[in-house]
Order: sequence, then structure tokens, then C-alpha cells
Amino acid sequence: MATTKGGLATSKKVAPAAASPMKNMQDLIISMKGQIEAALPSVITGERFARMVLTAMSNTPQLASCTPKSFLGAMMQAAQLGLEPNTPLGEAYLIPFRNHGTLECQFQVGYKGMISLAHRSGLYVQAHEVHENDEFDVEYGLDPKLVHKPVFKDRGNVVAYYGMWKDKDGNFGFEVMSREDIEAHARKYSQSYGKGFSPWKTNFDEMAKKTVIKKALKYAPLTTEFIRGVTADGTIKTELSKDMVDVRDETNYTDIEAEPVPDNVDSKTGEVHDTHLNHETEDDRILEESLNM
Repeated sequence: MATTKGGLATSKKVAPAAASPMKNMQDLIISMKGQIEAALPSVITGERFARMVLTAMSNTPQLASCTPKSFLGAMMQAAQLGLEPNTPLGEAYLIPFRNHGTLECQFQVGYKGMISLAHRSGLYVQAHEVHENDEFDVEYGLDPKLVHKPVFKDRGNVVAYYGMWKDKDGNFGFEVMSREDIEAHARKYSQSYGKGFSPWKTNFDEMAKKTVIKKALKYAPLTTEFIRGVTADGTIKTELSKDMVDVRDETNYTDIEAEPVPDNVDSKTGEVHDTHLNHETEDDRILEESLNM
């Protein structure tokens, strides 16, 4: 073909546009539609699950780089527990981890999620920081006592944390841990402590309160639902089931490495900035419609 300058026009092949991560997730959900809907609890529809997927991926874009099956496994755990992942509610977190050299998605129950699960068990639960200038007195034994009177200014540094529970019959319990005890516990039991992106770095106080609540609740009457939530905490699963607690955890703790803090997570407070929730995209529409086919 001649050009206006007498030369030959070179035919150019236009490469097809790469599919977006949302489109890839949409295709996976369509292919697994029956399995997903069979595993969802009755209170969550396929459309609601699709919205949760969109919200999590919008709030934490790095999740799009995780293996799709680990991401769906984490989402399904959140759905079955009735916890909102990666939102300012702080109920649960989907966190990118390198597991066996592959970027996968780990599910973690947040501090407020732990409280929500405990409340569903019929327990009143609270946790607080204790500052060095607060009035604080604790006694164990046959007549345990815990008194905390915070001052309203110049409270000083946080020196301890406590969690407490009380049931409808008036039974109660509590646990107190110093900041040093919390740090030692995290170093021993948390694989993400001190690595890249970790809730321990972005929101130490919330993780400390979660830890002390879990210790206090060891002596409380608990429901199966709460125990399921504790079992799910800190797991990577790539299979879907109507009972995700029975699915094998595939985390290889000898080869796990936390990823950097997502752009939309405040490195000081751990708050997830909700910047995309009010902006519905074409991917939003397609993904939601796919589960209603």
C-alpha cells in the first residue's frame, strides 16, 4: 500500500489489551459460580459476595497480584464468619504474603472482628490500653478485681493492655499483659511480626488488644462460631467449602514474607482509606451481574 510520500505503509498488529485483574477475577468467579454459591452462608447472596470482592480489591489493590484461589479462599472465610474484610470497620484483613515463593492472600481476624464474634457468643467484651499515669489496680485469686481509672491528660506511654469478658449470668474474666509481654508474644507466635506490611507495624495497639482478648476468652463459655473464627485467623486456603474451617491451611511458615504496606493503608494508624467505595466502575457492574446469571 502506497503512502502519500511514495513509501510503503507497514502494517501494524495491535496487541490485544491485557485483561484487568478485576476481569480475571470475574472470569474465575463465573467459572466457580456453583461452588461459590454452595459455600456461601444463607445470609449472603452471590451479589453481596461480589460486592465484598470489589470492595476488598479496591481498598487493597495489591490483592490483585495474589493467586486468585487464595484470594477467594480468604474472601470465603470472611463471608462465612460474617466479617467485612479490609474496610475501616477493622473486622478482618486480607493480607498479601509470599508463601512458598508465591504471592498469596492470608486471612486475619481483626480486633473488632474478635469482639463481634464474642458478642455473638453472648459475651460482653472490651479491651483497653493502660498508660503509665493512669490509676490501675489488678488482683487475681478467688476474688479477682480490676480497676482502671484513666487520667484525661498527660497519660504517659502505654505500659499494659487488658481484655475482659462478662456473660449474661454475671460471670466474668480478664487478662492483663504488659507491653513487653505483648511484644514477646508477637515475636514468638506471629510470622508477620517485624516484616514489611504487618498489622503489628501499622496498628500495634489494635493487635495487642486482640491478643489479650484471645487470652482472656480462653476461660469464657464460647460458641462454635467463635472457635471457628479463632481457627481461621492467620490462614491461607485455596479450596472452597461450605465449612472453610475444615479446609487445610496451606501456609508454609518456613518461607513466608510480608509484603509492603498497601498505598491506601495509613502506616501510622493502620486505617484503610476508603477511596473507591463510591465509584462504581464497569468492572463492578460486570462482576455483580456475573453471579446473577
